[in-house]
Amino acid sequence: MHFFGILFFAFVAFFWITYGLKVAYGAARLPWLRDFALASDVNCPKISLIFAARDEQEKLPGALATLVAINYPHLEIIAVDDRSRDATPRILDDFAAQHPQLKVVHITELPKGWLGKPHALHKGYEASNGELLVFTDADVKFQRDSLRRVVTLARERRLDHLTLLGDVQRSGFWDTVLISFFAMGFQLATDPHNVSNPNSRCYVGVGAFQMLRRGAYEACGTHRRLAMEVIDDMKLGKLVKMAGLRSGVAVAQLYVSVEWHLGLGNLVRGVEKNSFAGAQFRVSVVVAQVFGLLAMNVLPFAGLLFGHGWIRALAAISVVIALGFHLGVDVVMRVSLFYCLTLPLGATIFAYMILRSMIITLRQGGIVWRGTFYPLEDLRRGLV
Repeated sequence: MHFFGILFFAFVAFFWITYGLKVAYGAARLPWLRDFALASDVNCPKISLIFAARDEQEKLPGALATLVAINYPHLEIIAVDDRSRDATPRILDDFAAQHPQLKVVHITELPKGWLGKPHALHKGYEASNGELLVFTDADVKFQRDSLRRVVTLARERRLDHLTLLGDVQRSGFWDTVLISFFAMGFQLATDPHNVSNPNSRCYVGVGAFQMLRRGAYEACGTHRRLAMEVIDDMKLGKLVKMAGLRSGVAVAQLYVSVEWHLGLGNLVRGVEKNSFAGAQFRVSVVVAQVFGLLAMNVLPFAGLLFGHGWIRALAAISVVIALGFHLGVDVVMRVSLFYCLTLPLGATIFAYMILRSMIITLRQGGIVWRGTFYPLEDLRRGLV
């Protein structure tokens, strides 16, 4: 038994030494939006900024105020009201009456064969005429000079597609534990620095900010290719790579910020529909994900505390590298470095969230999103 324990912890240490350090090194080399100059007016092509909103009356006014204040000479904002039942349509129409750069599209019915959000974003695209398309969410806030810097970055890197890792607002301890672990896990799962390598299959798409050349978006098949894709933002990044186009990831920090699901309960419920979709609706993938989360992020701490000899030494290597990775995330997120010590707690809760998403989806036979039920068999057929 002791021999198998050594083999196990040797495997975990090998993972952190080879893959973990590689991803961490790449993350440290990601471009930061703040380092790029403001594009002059002559170098600012027309941008269509598109988002879908459904029942967003609480967060929408604050986000809209930042959008209409963006300092960019050729900007149209396409807001798509996706069958809202609250004050969202009125808020959008009131803003549009005061700000001519804002155009509102109202959707009253959802066609068969579409999820609400991909359909709404596609309708936004149809109503737009910008050379560059920026897809975002209804609760995302922008700094005034963000788009000028984005244009410079995309031009210098010759990108067809750019997605940004923005700031996530937090309300307390549990938010920070989960969001900081999610940020670390996201890096490990996607290896963002490698996205710009045309020979790599790595891809990233973040719903808060994705910019594409109009021609690139159309070459990918638009959101029609993502009609039944729950994690449409990530899969848009995948379509870009599949089309052989140039994709990139950059750190935006406060230039693009989102107020996600605040509070532990809201965070758990907020990923209810997404987590099993991220596993391609496959139980085997969920089992592998949960095992990987616990094996790489929790058991090394147990081996360090309770193991002996080689087990403790190998566990110590894993713990040091994992904590160092988490520390880097904490620095970028501007949170206390002591949050790195919550790594095993965050991993355990995240494993629970994935299992919970799977169980609920299987029990329901599908998901409920934006007030509509989608059968699991339809969702599986729509995977990209």
